[in-house]
Amino acid sequence: MIAGGLRGCGAVAGLWTNDLPESLHPMAAKELRQSLRRASFVYPFLGIQILALCAMVAEFQMAADPTGSQFIGLLNLGIFYHAGPFWAVVVGICMLLMPLSGVVLMGQELDEGNHELLLLTKLDRWKIVLGKFITLWGLCFLTFISLLPYMVVRYLLGGVEWWHEVACGMTVLAGAAMLSAGAIGASAFRGIAARLGVLILFILSMFLGAGVALLGAAKASGGCGVVYHVTAFAAVVCYVAIGVALARSRLRLAVMAYEMRPYGMMIGLMVVSPFIVGTVAAFTIGWGGALGLLGMAIVAIRLDLTPQAPNSRDATVDNPDQKITVAE
Repeated sequence: MIAGGLRGCGAVAGLWTNDLPESLHPMAAKELRQSLRRASFVYPFLGIQILALCAMVAEFQMAADPTGSQFIGLLNLGIFYHAGPFWAVVVGICMLLMPLSGVVLMGQELDEGNHELLLLTKLDRWKIVLGKFITLWGLCFLTFISLLPYMVVRYLLGGVEWWHEVACGMTVLAGAAMLSAGAIGASAFRGIAARLGVLILFILSMFLGAGVALLGAAKASGGCGVVYHVTAFAAVVCYVAIGVALARSRLRLAVMAYEMRPYGMMIGLMVVSPFIVGTVAAFTIGWGGALGLLGMAIVAIRLDLTPQAPNSRDATVDNPDQKITVAE
């Protein structure tokens, strides 16, 4: 029994010393260790608990009606109009404050030249930006999970509908994912004015592109049905891909003389995306908005490709006829 207890203590000690699994993405592990100690996570995490408790008490005193929106679905911001003070706190912190704090993430790597050292390792540009995105959105998700007890209490005490609560929660997580990607993309630019301008452009493109597609899907299907939710999922994929690809384009170490600057193409993509998505939705009478959004996501991923040598050529040998001798 004593031996078993010692083995159990040894296992717990091992878990404590290795708190993050080795299979975790290395860039995500690095960012997670730093972010959990960062004031931009600690203070909002503590503050939201106090604000959520106060908002929940105020909500029951106000007897708010959570069924004010006729169409309950993902990314329908109208469901928050009569949702009460509790969801106002959740939206303000989990969907706005914490994601937008990511406007400083890429600057830490670019200003000091750390990205050049990272690219000398096995990490490529995708792994660097995805690690930062996973960490930022993961912290938003962790904060949101900490609020689940308040949601259960609200449901048990009555006055709320579970479908409305699920729609609000999924909308918060989806909006946090898109804004996190946009904030990381904007953080790759130097200067406050440049970051703010790119972030505003991303938000406008997101609202116009996703809004046109979602309105067309809701109009075509007569509400927030299957077509609407497929379109909403495509909108999340599209603008997460655009935001992450924008940050990736700024990590390009060299640009050929005949190439356009990758981040310039990404900015152009944000400008034209709403028009392309709106055109596809108009031609399909609202049914095909998801196709336009997914098409823009594919373009964003494939727009900035790193030049590579042909597979038929061995990059280590310039002259195949040259013999190399090694001195023993």
